Amino acid sequence: MSDESTQTNTLASAYDPAQVEDSWYAFWEEQRLFHAEPEPGKKPFTVVIPPPNITGMLTMGHVLNNTLQDIFVRWHRLLGENAAWIPGTDHAGIATQTVVEKTLKKDEGTSRHDLGREEFLKRVWEWREKYGDIIIRQLRKLGVSCDWDRTVFTMDPELSVAVREVFIRLYKKGLIYRGKRIINWDPIAHTALSDEEVVYKEQQGKLWHIRYPVMVDGKPSENEFLVVATTRPETMLGDTAVAVHPDDERYQQYIGKTVFLPLMEREIPVVADTYVEWSFGTGVVKITPAHDPNDFEVAQRHDLERINVMNVDASINDLGGAYAGLDRYEARKRIVADLETQGFLEKIEDYTHSVGFSDRTDVAVEPYLSDQWFVSMQSLAEPALQVVRDGVVTFHPERWVKTYEHWMTNIRDWTISRQLWWGHRIPVFYCDACGWEDALQEMPAVCPKCGGADKLRQDEDVLDTWFSSWLWPFSVHHWPKDTPDLRSFYPTSVLVTGPDIIFFWVARMIMAGLEFMPDIPLPDGSPRTEAKDLVPFHDVYFTSIIRDEKGRKMSKSLGNSPDPLDVIAEYGADALRFTVAYLAPLGQDVLFSTQKCEIGRNFANKLWNAGRFLLMNKQKVEEKGEWLFRDGSWQKTDGGVDLAITSGDMELEDRWIFSRLQTTIATLHETMDKYRINDMAKILYDFIWHDFCDWYIELIKERLYSPDEKLQRITLERALHVYDAILHLLHPIMPFITEEIWHKMEPGRDGISLMVQRVPGADAALVDEQAVSRMNFLQSLVEGVRTIQGEMNVPAGKSCDVVINCQDETQVEGIRENTHFLARLAKIGSIEAAVGARRPRLSASTVVAGADVFVPLEGLIDIDVEKKRIGKEIERIAGLLKGIDSKLGNAKFVDNAPADVVEREKDKQTSFRRTLEKLHTNLQSLEND
Repeated sequence: MSDESTQTNTLASAYDPAQVEDSWYAFWEEQRLFHAEPEPGKKPFTVVIPPPNITGMLTMGHVLNNTLQDIFVRWHRLLGENAAWIPGTDHAGIATQTVVEKTLKKDEGTSRHDLGREEFLKRVWEWREKYGDIIIRQLRKLGVSCDWDRTVFTMDPELSVAVREVFIRLYKKGLIYRGKRIINWDPIAHTALSDEEVVYKEQQGKLWHIRYPVMVDGKPSENEFLVVATTRPETMLGDTAVAVHPDDERYQQYIGKTVFLPLMEREIPVVADTYVEWSFGTGVVKITPAHDPNDFEVAQRHDLERINVMNVDASINDLGGAYAGLDRYEARKRIVADLETQGFLEKIEDYTHSVGFSDRTDVAVEPYLSDQWFVSMQSLAEPALQVVRDGVVTFHPERWVKTYEHWMTNIRDWTISRQLWWGHRIPVFYCDACGWEDALQEMPAVCPKCGGADKLRQDEDVLDTWFSSWLWPFSVHHWPKDTPDLRSFYPTSVLVTGPDIIFFWVARMIMAGLEFMPDIPLPDGSPRTEAKDLVPFHDVYFTSIIRDEKGRKMSKSLGNSPDPLDVIAEYGADALRFTVAYLAPLGQDVLFSTQKCEIGRNFANKLWNAGRFLLMNKQKVEEKGEWLFRDGSWQKTDGGVDLAITSGDMELEDRWIFSRLQTTIATLHETMDKYRINDMAKILYDFIWHDFCDWYIELIKERLYSPDEKLQRITLERALHVYDAILHLLHPIMPFITEEIWHKMEPGRDGISLMVQRVPGADAALVDEQAVSRMNFLQSLVEGVRTIQGEMNVPAGKSCDVVINCQDETQVEGIRENTHFLARLAKIGSIEAAVGARRPRLSASTVVAGADVFVPLEGLIDIDVEKKRIGKEIERIAGLLKGIDSKLGNAKFVDNAPADVVEREKDKQTSFRRTLEKLHTNLQSLEND
């Protein structure tokens, strides 16, 4: 920062984000302004970052999510609260292992199996050290105020202790168990997936109808068949029954008999089960217990064999007979061909169905019978559902509560084991010598049961990545230790996340907080017994989805997602932050394009130019050497008294702007309490751009240029007071530019930051409804006259006379007291205002707050020329409207054209009709006497 004696207190002619953003961020970090420590008696405001994957790069989704979090944190820091934003990253088990395996194959031609588990994990850690913090560094470019001193990683030693502790507790309560179930299997990553990690996509497929011959006298019948329909004929290799509904009269005689399984040449029974929908298809269903979850349940009820015919890569194994070794899709082709050749294929139909894909590798998942670890969820889900129903945890927007309720009331047990090497290894240990098994923090030196040491081993699987993430709000503070941070900063205040992980993460974090936090005392040492102290957060803000202007979700594959770092380089971080906040209404998706950042950049330039104008005028006063502007007011250089900015002689525009400022402040506080960021951005935009810059600064220019130096000073002081409040209020959204201007406003602010000042509160004593009402009337008059001047082609710079027929004397008085206001802003020559004023001949008119406003046009424009111009314009617009009417009257166009095209044509039609109406009104004005 510059020395007070040399600081010029001026702003450059244009704002250049690149010149200020990196230096201010470095200053904030050097001063550790993002850091928070527990402070008894000071209200905490805590946020934990949704930890980005270490494989991740900054996306527009990250920009929106982290901008919103930063706005909340900076706002509450300005409120004087103890704001702590805890950052960190997620180890991303499947994604990271996949990346490292691909790198090994490409660079070394080896696999993890070639290296062995220990060496492979060493390589993954090396990769993480090199690349794992890229997204954290990128987030700094956005200006986020995370407490980087507290950065954690889900595989950090202390967080790993928390993961093992939770597993052990649930294991010993019987809520974690190992079982053979049908799970979702990723054939690329070779691991189980939870239901929530499967993304369903509509696919165009086939429905194959296959004949299963009925067994008669120990032989397959040549003319009696049960026909089943399937979308996955390769799984028939593992069929162990066919099923019919017990009440389906068509198949009563077959129940208890057997049919011949084509290709595999074995008999399988016909069973009756209410699972079968007899009205769907043929009413006969093939049962493949090892490859379908519903079939698995049927097999349990009927004690059927379960034959798994696939390897971990979804190729056919030795139990698949002649098809062993084939990929599942190649096997499908061969099986269908053989069925047709042997006369077992009755028909093939086109079929559209929903197919599950791994959200990690984008490959079609296989339902797969496997031994896995599960968490029993029912007892954990019930209290977690209740706290949302009771409002202990509030969702924004509220409509997500129904989605949450639906999932929580239909919850399934959570598959938590993954067949990976990278991740938290399941802390279950076995002794193969005696069969001992237990869950422990570390492997014992000898078996607690038999005393042996050479037969001890640990479970090979690792835990689902989400198993560490569900502990995030308290594991970041080193739970299960009872730490000052955990006591002070838990529960967190608000979680900002996407609705797509409401089940992955939000619901499970609520469950975890209720289950594991009762043993951690409150800051005063008293026990946590109330739900509000146990839940991990009190509010959940669900972000929008960033889409392109065509409504498509932004993705790399579509090529429709800009690189946020490129956007920041072009427009600046503040412009990007403001734009996404301005465009993101709560609960609605954001239609974004890079060009829309002009909104934020233009707003930044408007703010900068207003500050530059005020500071230039302030410097002119200070250059005379008698007065200095310090701590928000003028002070005599010889130590004399300062001026009172709210003295009773304030002009209308002063009373108005101070009143507008108070209501703006009050509304912002209310808006932020309700987490309505989009409203905050728009309120600030309207107040700063329109009220302060477009109106107030224009209105005070006459006083700033006055020879009366006292008038100059008090005018500047009031303007600077409002501008200073603006910088405080805007800082959470646009931290860089507000910090830069705030430091330029007064020398001597080196070493301190706007970030830790207090945001102003509203002063009800300065609210002046009468001034606001009168000002609104005058503004409407100006805008009305300007509109007439534009529509009637009055030459720029040419002043006009105005006659106003007022409703009452109050309006007359307001106009007469502020003729200087109207004259300068609307280029008005003379103003006649009276109750009952008559309309002059050849005048255009408008109505403002019940007052008739007339602008005589004679002498201002060539009446005949203007009449001809308007006539031609009426003909042109009428022709265009006729074409639109014809197009919209054509049923073929309306029915076949894309909906957005039809809607645009309707908008044009409405616009043309309004324009024609206005043109006819203007022409009539030129023809009146």
